[in-house]
Amino acid sequence: MDLGLKDRVYIVTGATRGLGRATAQALVTDGAKVIITGRDEKGAAAAAADLGPGALGLAADNADPTAARRLVDAAKERFGRLDGILISVGGPAPGFAADNTDDQWQTAFESIFLGAVRLARTAAAALGEGGVIGFVLSASVHEPIAGLTISNGLRPGLAGFAKSLADELGPQGIRVVGVLPSRIETDRLRELDALSGDAEASRRANEARIPLRRYGTPEEFGRTSAFLLSPAASYLTGIMVPVDGGARRGF
Repeated sequence: MDLGLKDRVYIVTGATRGLGRATAQALVTDGAKVIITGRDEKGAAAAAADLGPGALGLAADNADPTAARRLVDAAKERFGRLDGILISVGGPAPGFAADNTDDQWQTAFESIFLGAVRLARTAAAALGEGGVIGFVLSASVHEPIAGLTISNGLRPGLAGFAKSLADELGPQGIRVVGVLPSRIETDRLRELDALSGDAEASRRANEARIPLRRYGTPEEFGRTSAFLLSPAASYLTGIMVPVDGGARRGF
């Protein structure tokens, strides 16, 4: 199936590795052009070089109030247009309610919540009919995850913002979607499994609760995100799509 991505232009934040990187790769493979970001300039440039001439890597921190405008301007200057954005950021510090500090909460709020709101708002002003704004959220939108209290607090609120934004932008023909990864095999997930003290035992226990009995791959997540960002998904908006191997038990 042709996703209609050829020569369309997207911003993908947090895309030097993991889920953002896999999404950028899927977009480029189908003919799109991408602006990818990471906090480190050399890392962003190297990741873009690996993706090929259709990619530009820029250093940007989602928490930086100037980042959103700079990225939108870069897309238009380099590629002449902007068709969408996928807002992805690394997960917040793990921990329980009694453990996480005010500084950890504040840092996570600035990058995960306010930074995402600012990026979405700035992109929305630059998008026309057929544009799309995507949020990489988490399974914690629907169900708290033990040991990830900050994520449990912030992700559902950002999903609520995304739903509100979908209502507001729908009349302009701009779509808003959320992608909810669960057990996708990334460096972040390996770190979380290791916190148990026995990473392999943690993995086996988690896989046993997934109907497909395995962790997902970043490539599987990337292909799902690329579809949701593409014109092939033109009648999908305001939805939260779990990428979890069937782990979510609700409808």
